[in-house]
Amino acid sequence: MEMRAAFLGLGAMGAPMAHNLHRAGHLVAAWNRSRRRLDAFLRQHPVHAADTPAELAAQARVIFTCVSADADLLEVIEQLSPALRGDSVVIDCSTVSAATALQANRRVGEHGAAFLDAPVSGGVEGARNATLAMMVGGDAAVLETVRPLLESVAARIAHMGPVGSGQATKAVNQIMAAGINQAVSEALAFARAQQLPLDKVIEVVGSGAAGNWFLSHRGASMVQGSFEPGFKVALHHKDLLICQQMAEQFGVSLPVIEMTLIHYRRLMEAGFGDEDISALFRTKSALFEQSES
Repeated sequence: MEMRAAFLGLGAMGAPMAHNLHRAGHLVAAWNRSRRRLDAFLRQHPVHAADTPAELAAQARVIFTCVSADADLLEVIEQLSPALRGDSVVIDCSTVSAATALQANRRVGEHGAAFLDAPVSGGVEGARNATLAMMVGGDAAVLETVRPLLESVAARIAHMGPVGSGQATKAVNQIMAAGINQAVSEALAFARAQQLPLDKVIEVVGSGAAGNWFLSHRGASMVQGSFEPGFKVALHHKDLLICQQMAEQFGVSLPVIEMTLIHYRRLMEAGFGDEDISALFRTKSALFEQSES
């Protein structure tokens, strides 16, 4: 297979993923809705600058997409579809609903091309370091043909089943991430109220049974009041709404989702939607501050 790839969507996750494809010698073209982001990327990556998604799709057999919302994905799929060939493969790394992935698959399939839903986890750090976990839905044989490309951006690639399975697995990840965020931010706010040395708390707790990625990567910055995004509150809020809708199909309301949506909405209303999800520490700390007043 000719390992030529094009990348659509150069946001916080997409740009470093495209960079890693370029570093591996696979990237030949890029497109982004905002020309400013595209120009910034091109200054360090001399690839073809596509003016439209269709032009992008004509440059390579494999087209990666990484956008923010379901409607955005369906829009760009509609725009690039006319340029797809029978041997084209569209790999979507966005976080959208499984139903949207199935819609995109149908549209791509109308042109004889293949589609993989391949959302990722690992934050901006994982995207930069090519250590992402990737959850793939689609034809297993298609996945194997493009695996060398995926290995340029992800350290763990798991085939989860047919199209939509990748997004369903990502929903599992997002629910779990919400619960961990709730637990870590609440526990550290409690530790602060107990006047404990927070650096030592993070070190000792992180080395025991309660240790986790979020505590080790966000604990120190969280308690210092630094919330530079690896994963924005507003984006996780969007993802949890998807999870909520998926759960509602079974007539189920999941407490972790419901409570985290409330907390995130309050953070967004207070102007913190573009901060990292560890900004939930603001909400937890306020509980103890209110009890003291």
